[in-house]
Amino acid sequence: MNAPEVKIRSFRIGFVGALGVLLALVLGGIVAQLGTVILYVALALFLALGLDPIVSWLQRRGLARWGAILIVFVGVIGIFVGLIATIVPIVVEQTTNLVQNWDDIVANFKGSDFVAWLNAITGSGDAIKDAIASAGDWIADPANLGALGGGILAVGAGIAGGFTGATIVLILTLYFLASLDSMKRYSVKFVPASSRGSFTDVTDEITGSVGRYVIGQFSLGAVNGVLSLIYLTIIGAPVPILLAFIAFLLSLVPLVGTLTGAIIISLVCFAASPATALAAIIYYLIYMQVEAYVLSPRIMNRAVAVPGALVVIAAVAGGTLGGVLGALVAIPVAASLIIIVEKVIFPRQDAH
Repeated sequence: MNAPEVKIRSFRIGFVGALGVLLALVLGGIVAQLGTVILYVALALFLALGLDPIVSWLQRRGLARWGAILIVFVGVIGIFVGLIATIVPIVVEQTTNLVQNWDDIVANFKGSDFVAWLNAITGSGDAIKDAIASAGDWIADPANLGALGGGILAVGAGIAGGFTGATIVLILTLYFLASLDSMKRYSVKFVPASSRGSFTDVTDEITGSVGRYVIGQFSLGAVNGVLSLIYLTIIGAPVPILLAFIAFLLSLVPLVGTLTGAIIISLVCFAASPATALAAIIYYLIYMQVEAYVLSPRIMNRAVAVPGALVVIAAVAGGTLGGVLGALVAIPVAASLIIIVEKVIFPRQDAH
């Protein structure tokens, strides 16, 4: 009895394999092109989860959901417009003053105590003053205005792109907030009927925990921003409103954000005087201890606990992939994965 003949259609296998690789490359290119859009959607979804507890709180006070969403919508729009109306005039004013008073700024900085202190500890004589003078002459040279103008245009384009992205995220956030319940109900239909109960419980826990995390992180950022504004105004720091906004924005990034903001603000304070910078450094060293051991445990006690090492890894990975927005989104994603592991994967492993 002869064995059945086995036909290997190598051309068909190779062709189908090549099509699969080509399709994977095309899909990878599409995802790369849509990376910014995907990041906007993810950030808007997490912001919607953060605002949902406020909407639910208003609902428990007797408001209809549409009314609660309308109140939150007006509040978010008011905060967004208020930040733009506050920050943009300051940036324009400071840029105008910088251009008009550039020669005086360079001269004052060359004669400041800070430069004299640097010369004393480095033993470089007037080398630092000469370097400052050379930098000032280079910027003032009309031949270099083209390159400088290109850089300014690039910065301006980046700021415009940031406002556009913020507007897109705002619109998506409000849309997700209005349709969050229907999205949950629709997602349950993809799960077998026997598992829908546990799926709903895990989903509610994830959305609730992520929402509390987002609110907690924004609360920490608001505390840092308000206290920074008060203290920086008292010590006479330059542009305290802008620096306080930087402190608020960077505080949204856990662990590394407050430290990064403190370094930036302290360096900017050197423009006023070394004493002002020293006062800022001392304040932020104290504040970071208070935030780590007092504020953060009290504000974040109801959110999911994310190990510190995982927070750092997630923040660095998210920042590498998507900048500041990626770092903001990465932490709630890590928190969601922890809940899935604890509520789904571990129980299945224990059942065997």
